[in-house]
Parts: sequence; C-alpha cells; structure tokens
Amino acid sequence: MIKNNRTMKKIILFFAIIMTFGNFSKAQDNEIDNRDEFQIGARVGLSRSNVYDSQGEEFKADPKLGFTGGLFFKIPLGKYLGIHPEVNFTQKGFTASGRILGSVYTLERTTNFFEIPLLVELKPSAFISLLAGPQFSYLLKQRDKFTSLLVNYEQEQEFSQDQINKNILGFVAGLDINLKHLVLSGRVGWDIQNNRGDGTSSTPRYKNISTTVTIGYKI
Repeated sequence: MIKNNRTMKKIILFFAIIMTFGNFSKAQDNEIDNRDEFQIGARVGLSRSNVYDSQGEEFKADPKLGFTGGLFFKIPLGKYLGIHPEVNFTQKGFTASGRILGSVYTLERTTNFFEIPLLVELKPSAFISLLAGPQFSYLLKQRDKFTSLLVNYEQEQEFSQDQINKNILGFVAGLDINLKHLVLSGRVGWDIQNNRGDGTSSTPRYKNISTTVTIGYKI
C-alpha cells in the first residue's frame, strides 16, 4: 500500500508539472508572441567539448569546459519559420593523459574558434524554438599545456593552411526557450570535416563535438 501511494504521488506530481509547464507556455505565447518580428541579441555561456577520431581509430580524450559568446539574429519567414544566423566565439579542446618513458603525462589542448552557424528556426510556439543547420568554423588559435614529471611546457601553435584545416564545416542543432527579452539556449554541434589537412601535421586527426548552454538578451 505504501509503495502504491508513493507511485500515485509521483504520477500526480508528474502531471502537475506538465500542466504547469503547459499553462506557462500558453501564457507566454499570449503575452509575447513576436515570432513574426526581426530580433537581434547577444548571448554568453559555457561550452563542453571533446574530440573523436574521424576514421574510427583509437583516440581517447576527456571533455573540456570553455567559454562561448556572440550575437544572434532572428529573421522571420512568417510566424512559424525563420532564419537564425549567429556569430560566435567558442573555446573547444580536450584533455588527455598517457605515459612516455614510464612517466605519466597530461595534455590539455584549448582551441579558439570563430563560428558562423546558419540555422533554420522552427517556431511551434512563442515560448520554444527548434533550430538546425550548417556551421562554418575558423580556427583562431591553439594552445597546448603539457605536464609530466620530466618536462612541463605551454605552447601556442600556428599552422599553415595545408597542414591543418582552419576552415571546418560542421552541423548544429538546438533549442531556444524565449522569456520576453531573455533567451535560454542549448546547442549540440559536431564537425563534418576533420582537422588534418594534407596529413603532414603531427596533430592527431580528429573532429570536434561540443555542447553549449547560454543565456541571451534580445531586442
């Protein structure tokens, strides 16, 4: 009986949350339905990125936190559809560890990207927007921090265009929650091209994958 009561309370709580969320969404729709208006805004937040080998070979790394921020534009193509370009600065990278000559080492790589997503925006309500589309990324800078018992160094690397792909095409999908002037956003992005260039670089061949969470202000 006790177990059944607890289960019933959870079910009632679940439906109460759904009803509250639905009523809040409906109220937002009625109050700030500006889906057919041009809007511009700025956002800041955090990125969580990692890399994976583009041809399935063994390459293991741990995710890295970084900063992201930029501008966004909401260009309506009617009430329910729009174009959503963005201009962002995003930190990506990874951390990895291993052994060299019996000594444990740690490598922390930070890559700074200038990114331009060109997203299609589906607007089923004024409260929620669904977005997806291609993204152009340009590598601005790469910094490696290597730590071990034998040697420690920190280095910023410059690459020629034929050694490593500075221009990378990717894909982004995400969700916006619109609260009057505030926008809560989540994005998942991954590279379509790898970074290896013509193969002469000693940098491991990989693709970036990242998740970002931001808060923005729009006018």
